[in-house]
Parts: sequence; C-alpha cells; structure tokens
Amino acid sequence: MTILVLDLVGCFVFALSGGLMAVRKELDIFGVVVLACVTGLGGGFLRDMAIGATPVAALSDWRYLVVPMTAGLLTFFFHPALGRLEPMVNVFDALGLGLFVIAGAVKALDFGLSPLSAAVMGLATGVGGGVIRDVLAGRVPIILRRSIFYAIPGFAGASVTAFGLFFGGAPSLVMAAAFVVCAGWRLLAMWRQWEAPLPRGAASV
Repeated sequence: MTILVLDLVGCFVFALSGGLMAVRKELDIFGVVVLACVTGLGGGFLRDMAIGATPVAALSDWRYLVVPMTAGLLTFFFHPALGRLEPMVNVFDALGLGLFVIAGAVKALDFGLSPLSAAVMGLATGVGGGVIRDVLAGRVPIILRRSIFYAIPGFAGASVTAFGLFFGGAPSLVMAAAFVVCAGWRLLAMWRQWEAPLPRGAASV
C-alpha cells in the first residue's frame, strides 16, 4: 500500500508538471494528456521493466492511468489559474522527484536488489518520466542541463531510502528523511541557484 500511495501521488504531481509544459508548448488536449501521462508514468514504467515487475504497474492497475489523465485534463481546462502559479511547476517537480525516488527504491528492495542497485532504480524512477517529457517537448533533458541541480538530490534521496531500509531503519522515519533530503535539497538548490560541479578546467577546454 505504501508503494501504491507514493507512486500515485508522485504520478499526479509529475503529471501536472508535464501537462503545464504541454500547455506552454501549445499542444492540443490529446497532447496535454499524453505528455502528462508520459511524465507521470515513464519513470515507474522503466523501473518495473528493469526489475522484472511485469506486467508493469502502469498497465496492470487502472489507477495508474486514471491519475495522470485526470492531472492532464485538469491542467488543460484550468491552465490559466495554474499558469499564474508558474513558479510552482518546479516545486511540483521537486516534490514528485522526492516521492518517486522513494517509491522506486522501496519496490526495488522488495524485488531483492542490493541497496546500491535499489538506489539506482530509485533515481531512474524519479528522472525517467522527466527525461521522456523533455525529449518529446524538444528540449534538453533536465538531468543533463548544467544549471539544474537535479540528479544528485534524487540519488541522495534514493540512497537514504535504500540503505536506511536495508539496515533496518523504521520505514516511516527513513522515507521522511529521504523525502526531506531529496525534495529539500532540490528546492534549496533552486532557491540558491546551485549548479552541479564541473571537472576542473573544463570551461577552458
């Protein structure tokens, strides 16, 4: 049940960010719903395929389709109001990242992966949908842009979840700490405009 709740809440939040991007790209209602669904479901789809959880949750449980579709339709019809909350798009994305890396790591552990592998799957869950969204929207994926401090907080949150649960930490405390580490670090990076480090002297190459 914990994985289901985390997945669905993260899916809804990510789908909102995908739908808002589709509106900014002036896509029609079908395009908005598709981009919302891809953003909300992409990471979990990749995770389930990688760990052998088939049929994947996005196809075997109707709720995984209804949630992002609903988010897409809400965005399409109420985008003027949501558009005024433009700064909230990145906030939604940061919260979704925090939820998804936790859900991905937990499910990977349940399927017998090592803590490190589970952390990688948590990161893949968190960034997969956003990567597909950005490619379809015609922009450089968010995790590859220097100005976006994104993947590092995601991997940190996934690692806290995977290693904390593996070594017997209380699930609620571990997941709360992981969410604060991931989403909090991401939001702080947005506020402080932090960038991921570059190799020394790379700017002069």
